[in-house]
Amino acid sequence: MSAIKNITACILGATEEIRQSLQNPHDLALRDLALNVVEDFVARIRCYFELSLRIEKLVPELLWDLCSGPLPPEEQLDRKQALARQLARLVDFVLDFDAAKMCTPALQNDFSHHRRGIGLGLLGTSATDVELANSVSLFLAAPTPMLSSLSSATLEFVRSHPTLPVGNTTDTLATIVSVCRYMVESPEASSRMTDATRSFCVRVMVGCLILYDHIDENGAFVRESPINLRAVVNVVKEQTQQPQTDALLNAIRYTSKHFTQASTPKSVRAILA
Repeated sequence: MSAIKNITACILGATEEIRQSLQNPHDLALRDLALNVVEDFVARIRCYFELSLRIEKLVPELLWDLCSGPLPPEEQLDRKQALARQLARLVDFVLDFDAAKMCTPALQNDFSHHRRGIGLGLLGTSATDVELANSVSLFLAAPTPMLSSLSSATLEFVRSHPTLPVGNTTDTLATIVSVCRYMVESPEASSRMTDATRSFCVRVMVGCLILYDHIDENGAFVRESPINLRAVVNVVKEQTQQPQTDALLNAIRYTSKHFTQASTPKSVRAILA
Protein backbone atom coordinates (compact mmCIF):
# COMPACT_ATOMS: atom_id res chain seq x y z
CA MET A 1 0.00 0.00 0.00
CA SER A 2 2.88 2.41 0.70
CA ALA A 3 3.91 2.18 -2.96
CA ILE A 4 0.36 3.10 -4.03
CA LYS A 5 0.32 6.14 -1.75
CA ASN A 6 3.83 6.97 -2.95
CA ILE A 7 2.88 6.92 -6.62
CA THR A 8 -0.24 9.04 -6.12
CA ALA A 9 1.96 11.62 -4.38
CA CYS A 10 3.89 11.90 -7.68
CA ILE A 11 0.86 13.03 -9.64
CA LEU A 12 2.44 16.36 -10.66
CA GLY A 13 6.04 15.23 -10.32
CA ALA A 14 8.57 17.83 -11.46
CA THR A 15 6.31 19.13 -14.24
CA GLU A 16 6.62 22.81 -13.33
CA GLU A 17 10.38 22.71 -12.72
CA ILE A 18 10.95 20.91 -16.04
CA ARG A 19 8.74 23.41 -17.88
CA GLN A 20 10.63 26.37 -16.42
CA SER A 21 13.97 24.79 -17.29
CA LEU A 22 13.00 24.04 -20.90
CA GLN A 23 11.59 27.53 -21.39
CA ASN A 24 14.82 29.06 -20.05
CA PRO A 25 17.56 26.82 -21.52
CA HIS A 26 20.38 29.20 -20.59
CA ASP A 27 19.39 29.52 -16.92
CA LEU A 28 21.70 27.05 -15.18
CA ALA A 29 20.02 27.55 -11.79
CA LEU A 30 16.65 26.47 -13.21
CA ARG A 31 18.33 23.56 -14.99
CA ASP A 32 19.96 22.33 -11.79
CA LEU A 33 16.76 22.82 -9.79
CA ALA A 34 14.78 20.74 -12.29
CA LEU A 35 17.38 17.97 -12.24
CA ASN A 36 17.46 17.91 -8.43
CA VAL A 37 13.67 17.72 -8.15
CA VAL A 38 13.53 15.08 -10.88
CA GLU A 39 16.13 12.95 -9.10
CA ASP A 40 13.88 12.70 -6.03
CA PHE A 41 11.07 11.29 -8.17
CA VAL A 42 13.47 9.09 -10.14
CA ALA A 43 14.58 7.46 -6.87
CA ARG A 44 10.94 6.49 -6.30
CA ILE A 45 10.58 5.22 -9.87
CA ARG A 46 13.64 2.99 -9.39
CA CYS A 47 11.97 1.57 -6.26
CA TYR A 48 8.88 0.69 -8.33
CA PHE A 49 11.10 -1.01 -10.91
CA GLU A 50 12.95 -2.97 -8.21
CA LEU A 51 9.59 -3.99 -6.76
CA SER A 52 8.57 -5.38 -10.14
CA LEU A 53 11.77 -7.46 -10.18
CA ARG A 54 10.93 -8.83 -6.74
CA ILE A 55 7.46 -9.77 -8.00
CA GLU A 56 9.03 -11.60 -10.95
CA LYS A 57 11.19 -13.56 -8.52
CA LEU A 58 8.47 -14.33 -5.97
CA VAL A 59 5.59 -15.30 -8.25
CA PRO A 60 7.14 -18.52 -9.66
CA GLU A 61 7.82 -19.73 -6.12
CA LEU A 62 4.20 -19.12 -5.11
CA LEU A 63 2.85 -20.72 -8.27
CA TRP A 64 4.93 -23.84 -7.81
CA ASP A 65 3.49 -24.42 -4.34
CA LEU A 66 -0.05 -23.65 -5.49
CA CYS A 67 -0.12 -25.30 -8.92
CA SER A 68 2.14 -28.35 -8.75
CA GLY A 69 -0.47 -30.51 -7.02
CA PRO A 70 -1.03 -33.23 -6.11
CA LEU A 71 -4.53 -32.06 -5.18
CA PRO A 72 -7.15 -30.47 -7.47
CA PRO A 73 -6.91 -26.63 -7.51
CA GLU A 74 -9.68 -25.93 -4.99
CA GLU A 75 -8.32 -28.42 -2.46
CA GLN A 76 -4.74 -27.26 -3.03
CA LEU A 77 -5.74 -23.63 -2.45
CA ASP A 78 -7.60 -24.64 0.69
CA ARG A 79 -4.56 -26.52 2.00
CA LYS A 80 -2.18 -23.65 1.11
CA GLN A 81 -4.37 -20.77 2.26
CA ALA A 82 -1.50 -18.58 3.48
CA LEU A 83 0.25 -18.79 0.10
CA ALA A 84 -3.03 -18.26 -1.74
CA ARG A 85 -3.58 -15.07 0.27
CA GLN A 86 -0.06 -13.94 -0.63
CA LEU A 87 -0.77 -14.40 -4.32
CA ALA A 88 -4.12 -12.63 -3.91
CA ARG A 89 -2.43 -9.65 -2.24
CA LEU A 90 0.11 -9.50 -5.07
CA VAL A 91 -2.64 -9.50 -7.71
CA ASP A 92 -4.51 -6.80 -5.79
CA PHE A 93 -1.37 -4.66 -5.54
CA VAL A 94 -0.63 -5.05 -9.26
CA LEU A 95 -4.13 -3.91 -10.20
CA ASP A 96 -4.01 -0.91 -7.84
CA PHE A 97 -0.50 0.14 -8.84
CA ASP A 98 -1.21 0.06 -12.57
CA ALA A 99 -4.44 2.02 -12.10
CA ALA A 100 -2.49 4.68 -10.17
CA LYS A 101 0.30 4.70 -12.78
CA MET A 102 -2.21 5.35 -15.57
CA CYS A 103 -3.29 8.51 -13.73
CA THR A 104 0.28 9.71 -13.22
CA PRO A 105 1.83 10.70 -16.59
CA ALA A 106 4.42 12.76 -14.71
CA LEU A 107 6.32 9.52 -14.00
CA GLN A 108 7.33 9.11 -17.63
CA ASN A 109 7.90 12.83 -18.14
CA ASP A 110 10.22 12.99 -15.13
CA PHE A 111 12.15 9.94 -16.21
CA SER A 112 12.51 11.26 -19.76
CA HIS A 113 14.07 14.42 -18.30
CA HIS A 114 16.37 12.25 -16.20
CA ARG A 115 17.53 10.39 -19.31
CA ARG A 116 18.02 13.72 -21.07
CA GLY A 117 20.33 14.71 -18.21
CA ILE A 118 22.31 11.49 -18.68
CA GLY A 119 22.56 12.15 -22.41
CA LEU A 120 23.92 15.65 -21.77
CA GLY A 121 26.49 14.32 -19.32
CA LEU A 122 24.88 16.13 -16.37
CA LEU A 123 24.12 12.91 -14.48
CA GLY A 124 25.74 9.47 -14.13
CA THR A 125 26.96 8.25 -17.50
CA SER A 126 28.51 4.89 -16.60
CA ALA A 127 27.41 1.81 -18.53
CA THR A 128 25.51 0.66 -15.43
CA ASP A 129 23.64 3.98 -15.15
CA VAL A 130 22.68 3.90 -18.82
CA GLU A 131 21.63 0.24 -18.72
CA LEU A 132 19.48 0.78 -15.62
CA ALA A 133 17.91 3.88 -17.17
CA ASN A 134 17.05 1.88 -20.30
CA SER A 135 15.50 -0.93 -18.24
CA VAL A 136 13.43 1.46 -16.14
CA SER A 137 12.32 3.32 -19.26
CA LEU A 138 11.04 0.07 -20.80
CA PHE A 139 9.25 -0.70 -17.53
CA LEU A 140 7.48 2.68 -17.54
CA ALA A 141 6.62 2.46 -21.24
CA ALA A 142 4.20 -0.41 -20.60
CA PRO A 143 0.64 0.84 -19.98
CA THR A 144 0.38 -1.63 -17.09
CA PRO A 145 3.97 -2.28 -15.98
CA MET A 146 3.25 -4.38 -12.89
CA LEU A 147 0.77 -6.56 -14.78
CA SER A 148 3.44 -7.02 -17.46
CA SER A 149 5.88 -8.17 -14.77
CA LEU A 150 3.29 -10.49 -13.21
CA SER A 151 2.30 -11.96 -16.58
CA SER A 152 5.94 -12.39 -17.63
CA ALA A 153 6.75 -14.13 -14.36
CA THR A 154 3.78 -16.47 -14.76
CA LEU A 155 4.62 -17.27 -18.38
CA GLU A 156 8.24 -17.90 -17.40
CA PHE A 157 7.01 -20.24 -14.67
CA VAL A 158 4.99 -22.19 -17.23
CA ARG A 159 7.91 -22.31 -19.69
CA SER A 160 10.43 -23.40 -17.07
CA HIS A 161 8.25 -26.32 -15.92
CA PRO A 162 7.47 -28.13 -19.20
CA THR A 163 6.39 -31.29 -17.38
CA LEU A 164 3.75 -29.36 -15.44
CA PRO A 165 0.57 -28.98 -17.53
CA VAL A 166 -0.31 -25.35 -18.30
CA GLY A 167 -3.81 -26.25 -17.16
CA ASN A 168 -2.56 -26.56 -13.59
CA THR A 169 -1.77 -22.83 -13.59
CA THR A 170 -4.80 -21.63 -15.53
CA ASP A 171 -7.16 -23.87 -13.55
CA THR A 172 -5.75 -22.44 -10.32
CA LEU A 173 -6.36 -18.87 -11.53
CA ALA A 174 -9.87 -19.76 -12.70
CA THR A 175 -10.56 -21.36 -9.32
CA ILE A 176 -9.46 -18.20 -7.50
CA VAL A 177 -11.85 -16.20 -9.71
CA SER A 178 -14.71 -18.59 -8.84
CA VAL A 179 -13.91 -18.67 -5.12
CA CYS A 180 -13.75 -14.86 -4.89
CA ARG A 181 -17.01 -14.55 -6.82
CA TYR A 182 -18.72 -17.10 -4.57
CA MET A 183 -17.51 -15.34 -1.41
CA VAL A 184 -19.00 -12.05 -2.57
CA GLU A 185 -22.19 -13.50 -4.11
CA SER A 186 -23.06 -15.81 -1.22
CA PRO A 187 -25.19 -13.93 1.34
CA GLU A 188 -23.83 -16.13 4.13
CA ALA A 189 -20.16 -15.64 3.23
CA SER A 190 -20.56 -11.98 2.29
CA SER A 191 -22.33 -11.13 5.56
CA ARG A 192 -19.19 -12.09 7.48
CA MET A 193 -16.97 -9.75 5.45
CA THR A 194 -16.06 -6.15 6.03
CA ASP A 195 -16.55 -3.76 3.12
CA ALA A 196 -12.78 -3.66 2.68
CA THR A 197 -12.53 -7.45 2.44
CA ARG A 198 -15.43 -7.60 0.00
CA SER A 199 -13.77 -4.97 -2.20
CA PHE A 200 -10.48 -6.88 -1.99
CA CYS A 201 -12.18 -10.09 -3.18
CA VAL A 202 -13.71 -8.29 -6.15
CA ARG A 203 -10.36 -6.81 -7.17
CA VAL A 204 -8.59 -10.17 -6.87
CA MET A 205 -11.36 -11.79 -8.91
CA VAL A 206 -10.84 -9.27 -11.72
CA GLY A 207 -7.05 -9.41 -11.47
CA CYS A 208 -6.95 -13.21 -11.72
CA LEU A 209 -9.35 -13.13 -14.68
CA ILE A 210 -7.00 -10.73 -16.48
CA LEU A 211 -3.96 -12.81 -15.58
CA TYR A 212 -5.72 -15.97 -16.79
CA ASP A 213 -6.41 -14.22 -20.09
CA HIS A 214 -2.71 -13.43 -20.50
CA ILE A 215 -1.61 -16.99 -19.73
CA ASP A 216 -4.20 -19.22 -21.41
CA GLU A 217 -3.64 -19.69 -25.14
CA ASN A 218 -7.32 -19.12 -25.95
CA GLY A 219 -7.95 -16.50 -23.28
CA ALA A 220 -10.73 -15.96 -20.78
CA PHE A 221 -13.44 -14.86 -23.20
CA VAL A 222 -14.02 -17.84 -25.48
CA ARG A 223 -17.14 -19.93 -24.96
CA GLU A 224 -15.07 -22.80 -23.57
CA SER A 225 -13.58 -20.62 -20.83
CA PRO A 226 -14.23 -21.84 -17.27
CA ILE A 227 -14.71 -18.20 -16.19
CA ASN A 228 -18.25 -16.83 -16.28
CA LEU A 229 -17.63 -13.28 -17.51
CA ARG A 230 -21.25 -12.18 -17.16
CA ALA A 231 -21.30 -13.25 -13.50
CA VAL A 232 -17.97 -11.50 -12.86
CA VAL A 233 -19.22 -8.26 -14.43
CA ASN A 234 -22.46 -8.44 -12.44
CA VAL A 235 -20.48 -8.82 -9.21
CA VAL A 236 -18.34 -5.80 -10.09
CA LYS A 237 -21.42 -3.69 -10.86
CA GLU A 238 -23.35 -4.81 -7.78
CA GLN A 239 -20.59 -4.92 -5.18
CA THR A 240 -18.48 -1.84 -5.94
CA GLN A 241 -19.00 1.90 -6.02
CA GLN A 242 -17.79 4.48 -8.52
CA PRO A 243 -15.08 5.21 -9.52
CA GLN A 244 -13.89 1.68 -8.68
CA THR A 245 -16.65 0.07 -10.76
CA ASP A 246 -15.53 1.74 -13.98
CA ALA A 247 -11.86 1.21 -13.12
CA LEU A 248 -12.34 -2.56 -12.77
CA LEU A 249 -14.51 -2.90 -15.88
CA ASN A 250 -12.01 -0.84 -17.87
CA ALA A 251 -9.22 -3.06 -16.57
CA ILE A 252 -11.00 -6.07 -18.10
CA ARG A 253 -11.61 -4.20 -21.36
CA TYR A 254 -8.21 -2.65 -21.86
CA THR A 255 -5.59 -4.63 -19.92
CA SER A 256 -6.69 -8.15 -20.85
CA LYS A 257 -5.01 -9.75 -23.86
CA HIS A 258 -7.87 -11.29 -25.85
CA PHE A 259 -10.97 -9.16 -25.18
CA THR A 260 -10.67 -7.06 -28.35
CA GLN A 261 -9.56 -9.96 -30.56
CA ALA A 262 -11.74 -11.55 -33.22
CA SER A 263 -11.89 -14.80 -31.25
CA THR A 264 -14.02 -13.09 -28.58
CA PRO A 265 -17.72 -13.62 -29.42
CA LYS A 266 -19.78 -10.47 -29.98
CA SER A 267 -22.16 -11.65 -27.27
CA VAL A 268 -19.26 -11.62 -24.80
CA ARG A 269 -18.12 -8.15 -25.88
CA ALA A 270 -21.68 -6.95 -25.43
CA ILE A 271 -21.47 -7.78 -21.71
CA LEU A 272 -18.99 -4.92 -21.32
CA ALA A 273 -20.50 -2.62 -23.94
